[in-house]
Amino acid sequence: MTDDRHTATAQRRAGAQGAGTHLDVLDRVLQVARSDRYEGYSKHDGLNSPLLARLAGGSRLRRLGAIQVVMRSPVHIRPLVGVRKARNAKGLSLFARALLARHRMTVLSRGDDPPIPPAPPGGGKTVLSRGGDPPIPPAPPGGGKTGSADDAAEARGLLDWLIDHPAAGFDGLCWGYPYAWQDVGFFAPRDFPNRVVTAHVCQALVDGYETLQEGRYLDAANRAVRFLLDAPKTLFEDADRRCVSYVPSPDIDWIVMDVSALAGAISARVGAITGDAGLIREGGRLVRYVVSKQTDEGAWFYADPPSASHITHDNYHTGFILDAIQQYGLSAGSDEFEPAYRRGIDYYERRLFEPDGAARFMNDRLYPIDIHGCAQGIITFSLQQRHTGTGAATATRVLDWTLANMWDPASGWFYYQKRRGYRTRIRELRWCQGWMSRALSCYLENCDERAKP
Repeated sequence: MTDDRHTATAQRRAGAQGAGTHLDVLDRVLQVARSDRYEGYSKHDGLNSPLLARLAGGSRLRRLGAIQVVMRSPVHIRPLVGVRKARNAKGLSLFARALLARHRMTVLSRGDDPPIPPAPPGGGKTVLSRGGDPPIPPAPPGGGKTGSADDAAEARGLLDWLIDHPAAGFDGLCWGYPYAWQDVGFFAPRDFPNRVVTAHVCQALVDGYETLQEGRYLDAANRAVRFLLDAPKTLFEDADRRCVSYVPSPDIDWIVMDVSALAGAISARVGAITGDAGLIREGGRLVRYVVSKQTDEGAWFYADPPSASHITHDNYHTGFILDAIQQYGLSAGSDEFEPAYRRGIDYYERRLFEPDGAARFMNDRLYPIDIHGCAQGIITFSLQQRHTGTGAATATRVLDWTLANMWDPASGWFYYQKRRGYRTRIRELRWCQGWMSRALSCYLENCDERAKP
């Protein structure tokens, strides 16, 4: 790793608000994570405090209260109550995808043609995953612009760590959060796996396979997909549709809408690469269930039934669903869900973003403007640009607003939230830096030709 190169890049300044180019901002975001060895605080990590964990005990309401106190505090109380930094698997997956994108951009700038990816382990037809990024070879030793080999090596290190640190006790590979988590519908002990984290890690593993051409990442992704499809619990099933639970517990009956979409999209992506029609078919059933719950206006409730959660039509979960629908269609070579995607992306832009690019918290509520919603908008509209030729203008508007209102050039951090009278400056590595690293890299690859090295 050439730390001097990263540090020098991070110190460059230019442009409005002192932000520098988009690539400069991405470099600084990655440097912040790198300087802490990718360990940080997470949004819901309040029960990592021994004090709060003891006070909460086994009470659902006290656990929720402890998490909310830490999460909503306008000041940084985590060190005061003993919450420790940790590596977050979802955060690592986001940083890995950003590093792989930087690597691809550097190699493409040399004018190399992307090769066909290697045959998957165990045989089978290799198909370009049209929902993912084009496979690009790593730069040869000593070749290419400075940064390509470093980015590839750093991404490889994060992916290898993820493979070496899965959750225990389940078939296949799976990951959870590094803290105990009480949600409205369930309680998950520390490191208990869930489908959302596992789907995000699986996406990063497939990016690693396609970009670095290393078969162990596809093998790991296959094992993760088996968890997504086979672990408890199926909450709904008929001939054409299926819905699976957030966490693998036979006791849960709470439907969270984006879970099945995320699992279905990555299943189809892996199936497209390996030529496994069964994975594509199962991915379609999962996505089809979610599409069937779209409202006439083009929105999705967070939960089903809608009364199961106080969250209605929120920003970043809507973006998750739209990206999943798009990826399934590209991987399966199907336009079945194209009308739902068009209605959804129109609703997303009209009702969940302000004209100036600010990300609304929910369709009927602007504040708090959350950095995750900003990042997700940049990602979703950048992917729309990549695959439909439209979306770059909206992605740019959201990114410009985010840099003007949510970015602190002095520290290299993005703010957590903007409220009516102030910005919450609490530094949450996965929520703030991880999501913005993914957003910036997605924008750079798909919308900002000038920023490529």
